[in-house]
Amino acid sequence: MRPSLIIATALALCLPGAALAAPRDAAKGKAGAVWQGAEGLRAEQLALLEKLVNIDSGTGNMDTGPKVQAMLGDILRGLGMEVRFVPAEAPGLPDNLVATLKGRGKGRLLLIGHSDTVFEPGTAAKRPFRMDETYAYGPGVGDEKGGVVQGIMAIKLLKQLKFDDFAQITFLIETSEERGSPGTRKLIAELVQQADVELNLEPGQPGDAVTVWRKGSSAFEISVKGRPAHAGVAPQEGRNAASELIHQLLLADGLPKSGDGLTSNLTLIQGGARYNIIPEDAHATLNVRLRTKQQGAEVEALLKRNAETTLVPDTRVSVKREDSFPPLPTNPGTEALADLAGRLYGEIGMTLGRGGNGGASESALAYEGGIPAIDGLGPINQGAHSERETITLASVTPRLYLLTRLMMELGKAPPPRLK
Repeated sequence: MRPSLIIATALALCLPGAALAAPRDAAKGKAGAVWQGAEGLRAEQLALLEKLVNIDSGTGNMDTGPKVQAMLGDILRGLGMEVRFVPAEAPGLPDNLVATLKGRGKGRLLLIGHSDTVFEPGTAAKRPFRMDETYAYGPGVGDEKGGVVQGIMAIKLLKQLKFDDFAQITFLIETSEERGSPGTRKLIAELVQQADVELNLEPGQPGDAVTVWRKGSSAFEISVKGRPAHAGVAPQEGRNAASELIHQLLLADGLPKSGDGLTSNLTLIQGGARYNIIPEDAHATLNVRLRTKQQGAEVEALLKRNAETTLVPDTRVSVKREDSFPPLPTNPGTEALADLAGRLYGEIGMTLGRGGNGGASESALAYEGGIPAIDGLGPINQGAHSERETITLASVTPRLYLLTRLMMELGKAPPPRLK
């Protein structure tokens, strides 16, 4: 090396900020510290996932659901986080877990995951965690225990890298997401106000995509009141509530059942009390997924208009609406986060897609609270809520890299609030 070049290099290293540039660059790409650390944690990550999947934690499981939360709390406490358990805001639910870690930077990051699944007690014993060359299987492996474990590993990786260029990381692991988070709404609203950005650990979409929009979810219960009568002796004296319910469902049958827009699907139906009595009562629930809040108002108005037209005389029809999650609409804040995520994924030579789906999540609540949110950061998942549920093993390390790099960049330079 020429003397002038040696001097120039030495001077450059003495410039303000020069010492910080090298470690940041060294963290990037497959030759960098983040990827190497993520690979080094892979076996531990999958082992923890196996432990969690093999413990039933369906929403409302008060036998073993708290065991999962306690295990996660111990792990996060061992990573130096302050852990507190917050009682659920609805009865019959395990406590929510909130873990916080202070740093020295600017960004206040909120990670949200859920430990509850849709599966009944005993499912883990029937279908325990297993892997083949391509997939990991088991109840809740993708939705969302894979994402929860990934969040833990990202925090562990930051600790290993001695990275603390963030103001605070808050990790919420809640226990009622699969029912629309009835046990966590006030807590989420509180945590959102203390954060600059929300990173949601719902599973990644097939095609290696993050989720930039989600539908809202509402339940519309149609109830019919009729008149009971002996089905053999005097059926003419009855007013069949079940028959009128069928009529009401036919009136609503024109609503779309699939696609990226509004959808409406019959999910629950009940009618009658005994086989020899004309049904006095009948009920049905339509699960309606909404791209906009206005669509919810339009469906409600349609069903109430339908209720005014009965086919069975002297029956009365009522409609009750219960909202779960609002929509996460396409918005500039989420798109900017997706742009950043795409650039970071490119550091390891991978292309990140973006899309949306009808599965509602807490990201919509974060957006409503005024902070940018991005969803679908967990491992790639297929077959959620079914016996076919898997995560793609090839996505485990790349997705851990992506989440960790997002936390690093957003910790240093948080995005502005939406409102």
